[in-house]
Amino acid sequence: MSHVGEDPWKTRLAALGALLRAQRMAADLSLRELSQRTNVSNAYLSQIERGLHEPSLSVLRTIATALGVPLTSLLDQAGLLERQEGDGEPPRRETEAAILQDSDLSEPQRTALLAVYRSFVAANRR
Repeated sequence: MSHVGEDPWKTRLAALGALLRAQRMAADLSLRELSQRTNVSNAYLSQIERGLHEPSLSVLRTIATALGVPLTSLLDQAGLLERQEGDGEPPRRETEAAILQDSDLSEPQRTALLAVYRSFVAANRR
């Protein structure tokens, strides 16, 4: 249920958490088993699944790998990759996916680049 004034980012984190939980259950893994596969604590995984904590890209990548799901697929399904209507250019989600997958960038660099990219896109919409 959406509340007036609810933070859309928190809504997306909740969607990501629900998706991760569904993927974990589909893989027939308990939180404890996923914790062992990822070296991420039970408590932290539980908080992520409940949308209470924003995981880093490296934690998400580790979880996605343990679940056998591409990271970009998880982010896209959770609505965390922006989409662009067809105007002849590659969809923004492909640009964001490329940034996320670029192994030449560190996690802080990817995060910063995504933030700058999204701010430019948002400014151009105005």
